[in-house]
Amino acid sequence: MTPSKILFCFCISFIIGIALQSLLKIPPMFIWAFLLLGVVCIAASFFTLRFHLGQAKKEAAIIGFCLLFLILAVTRLQVSEFAVLNDSMSILNDNSDKITLTGKIIDAPDIRETSQKLSVKIDNTQSVVLVTTSLYPEYKYLDQIKITGKLKTPFVTADFNYKNYLMKNGIYSVMDFPKIELMSNAKVLSLSESLYQKLLSFKTTLKKSIWTQFSAPHSAIIEGIMLGGTANMAEEVKEKFRATGLTHITAISGSNVVILSSILMTALLALGLWRGQAFYISIVFIWLYIVIAAFPASGIRSAIMASVFLLAQKFGRQNATARVIVLTATLMLLQNPMLLAYDVGFQLSFLASLGIIYGKPAIDYLLVFWNNQTASFFLSILSVTLAAQLFTLPIIMYYFKTISLVAPITNLLIIPIIDAVMIFGFLAAFLGIFSFGLGFIFSLPTYFIMLYFMKVVDIFGEPWAVKSINGISWVWIFIYYVTLAIIIWLFNKKVKSQFIGY
Repeated sequence: MTPSKILFCFCISFIIGIALQSLLKIPPMFIWAFLLLGVVCIAASFFTLRFHLGQAKKEAAIIGFCLLFLILAVTRLQVSEFAVLNDSMSILNDNSDKITLTGKIIDAPDIRETSQKLSVKIDNTQSVVLVTTSLYPEYKYLDQIKITGKLKTPFVTADFNYKNYLMKNGIYSVMDFPKIELMSNAKVLSLSESLYQKLLSFKTTLKKSIWTQFSAPHSAIIEGIMLGGTANMAEEVKEKFRATGLTHITAISGSNVVILSSILMTALLALGLWRGQAFYISIVFIWLYIVIAAFPASGIRSAIMASVFLLAQKFGRQNATARVIVLTATLMLLQNPMLLAYDVGFQLSFLASLGIIYGKPAIDYLLVFWNNQTASFFLSILSVTLAAQLFTLPIIMYYFKTISLVAPITNLLIIPIIDAVMIFGFLAAFLGIFSFGLGFIFSLPTYFIMLYFMKVVDIFGEPWAVKSINGISWVWIFIYYVTLAIIIWLFNKKVKSQFIGY
């Protein structure tokens, strides 16, 4: 077994360990048992040397270290869970008494239709409290405030686990509509804070320019595509997005960034660029996208995954690409083990990457009869979209409780134009900051693209296009992915057999 395959086995073991602890909460007795078994396997590998069983020695050592990596993962997640339970603020959750805390706003206020949410880092602690308050007065990044209210544990319902959603971001306590006193306005303390403050200011200015250059609902959709979020989108439009399976295009996370980067790479190659040139342009595009959005945490994770995906495609084969993706996921989980169970965006970006690596060749093989020089570009986009959706479908059904019956069609019609919407929309908004006339020039192509966009949404965004799915079990999801893995394995085996002439 090659060193890269051995490292791949270790990474898979680590990911399995995180998954087992997330789902089953492994008791200490089993941890010690696996640890002992791993040590025994490694020790046994040394004893086989005297009997000249080199291969057996290597396999025993690999199995032993895989068990140790699994235990390392379980322990890593347990340490994070212990930190949550013993957080200085979370232990005060759900008390009947009000408390007073002082802290600094560490991110841009999340403006909603009737409220705003503030992430407040409490002084002299590492704890962050999510504060919900009215729209006015306005607060800014780095404002020092005093809050008086009741700390609560984030809610958990049958439809949504808000506690887990916030937990992955290191937030374990919330405070709803407390009394707030502004102690001091934003003060820049470091170079990173100064740069981030400028980015947030640019993002706010860009939002205002978008709403100046475009009218609703185009303005809200373009804002969502460029900067993420649906806070300013009408409920009717949101429903149509759910029905058409296009909600992901307004989220800077998940499969969206991976699909866009892959299609952009395909488009650049179709225009005649070398693979190296297409790669660098795609990488710049991805990170420019994240910079404009002011580095959202979910966006950074997806951009890392997409960048590694493109890098691995540039330098490696299919198997090598998958190994690099798995290694990247392992390093991200080592840093934050809660991503695997609680970050839907991480799950979707990881699965979308694997889908394009393993699913796209199979779909390309099925589409070969319709392939020709004229249709190759569109067939490539179709296979990328279908492969990503095939691998992410169960997760979308599990978390969002719905399935769009027209999603493959609408994504095929919409995804290829998203890059154009982002490029022309950004130029219109950016130039519109300095001159309404310049912004208007670039808003025209964006406007006509959005007319097509909304026509597709209106045609397919009907109630019949979406089906509610409740109570889907992890067992069925497991069976789905096992079945999918077997089909992909059989396909690769068949293609390999044809290649060598059997």
